[in-house]
Amino acid sequence: MGAKTLRKQKSESKYMAQRDKHRKAITQSIPFKREAGLERRHTLWSLFIMALSFSISVLLLLLSSSLFAHVEPIGAFLVVIVIMAVGIVFDMIGVAVTAAEEIPFHSMASRKMRGARHSILLIRNASRVSSICNDVVGDICSVVSGTAGAAIVFRVYGRLSDTGWVEILMGAVIAALTVGGKAFGKNFGIENSNYIIFAVGRLFSFFADIMRKQKGRP
Repeated sequence: MGAKTLRKQKSESKYMAQRDKHRKAITQSIPFKREAGLERRHTLWSLFIMALSFSISVLLLLLSSSLFAHVEPIGAFLVVIVIMAVGIVFDMIGVAVTAAEEIPFHSMASRKMRGARHSILLIRNASRVSSICNDVVGDICSVVSGTAGAAIVFRVYGRLSDTGWVEILMGAVIAALTVGGKAFGKNFGIENSNYIIFAVGRLFSFFADIMRKQKGRP
């Protein structure tokens, strides 16, 4: 009985030693940042995103409401589709910039291909670009499209006493189109990230050339 107890204690001690060794290995392999506090640049960036979101929301709501006052319901619904499409495209760009690889663009920049240098800048600032595309433009377009859909329902069926089912149906359609479109855009953005970022980089390069010519620079 004493020998059996001794073997059991040795087995338990061996198990405890292996468990402690395994936990130590896991802790050493994961680079925890134990003293990570709030930095000033993070706070300023958050405040900038809040201000930008507020400004874009007000602008889109004013534009959509002014358009809805002068167009037919079908045209207003097309405006909602355009707003949803803008949100889906920006959401796709935000995903693509986090998945894109910087190395292929260096060889393109060495051959002075238009847009390569701007693509590198986008990838190096992927977190901020993704935040603007996904969190600012993408989410705001989703909110504005839902609000615009409710405005369309109120304009068309405002005289009815009960429009709850119409609002529910319109909201469901807008939500389904938005979620489905973003799901497709995310998959497409991940699989074609370099092509998408290169296209955006070329667009930025085009506007940069226009601004440089307006300032009289060669």
